[in-house]
Amino acid sequence: MSQQASPRGTFLQIAAVVRARIDADPTMTELPTAAELMSEFNVSRGVVLRVFDVLQAQGVAERVAGSRLRVARRGQSTDRRPLAERLTDVITSDELAVGAAFPSATKLCARFNVSRPTLAKALHKLEAAGLLSEGRQGKPRTVLSLPKREESASP
Repeated sequence: MSQQASPRGTFLQIAAVVRARIDADPTMTELPTAAELMSEFNVSRGVVLRVFDVLQAQGVAERVAGSRLRVARRGQSTDRRPLAERLTDVITSDELAVGAAFPSATKLCARFNVSRPTLAKALHKLEAAGLLSEGRQGKPRTVLSLPKREESASP
């Protein structure tokens, strides 16, 4: 992009280019880094940060851990609850009874698209809450108690 006499509006033009790339590539999941955009468009970091702000305001991008931005597509909902809460739902959705084997770490990592260390932290929370038994090598975790359901007040 050529440098203009007035940089006003440059960030809007760059945001339009990035948005067009997102619309053209349905497999795109992450936005380019600030360094990549700075190099490509020969602009300052401040201009690139304004580009990211515009994309977020338009609902095209959303922040994720590590100060990265992910492409947000319409019609695709993402569960934003903590992983421990989503793991608690596994007991209910998979209709697991007390004493039943909980799914393996490998299956859970694939199901929730998380790393093993992230999963391990969430599983430790469920163990501390008394929902799951401690996992050991060769011995699957089991359900120790069912999650409490919030009941609505009846008149």
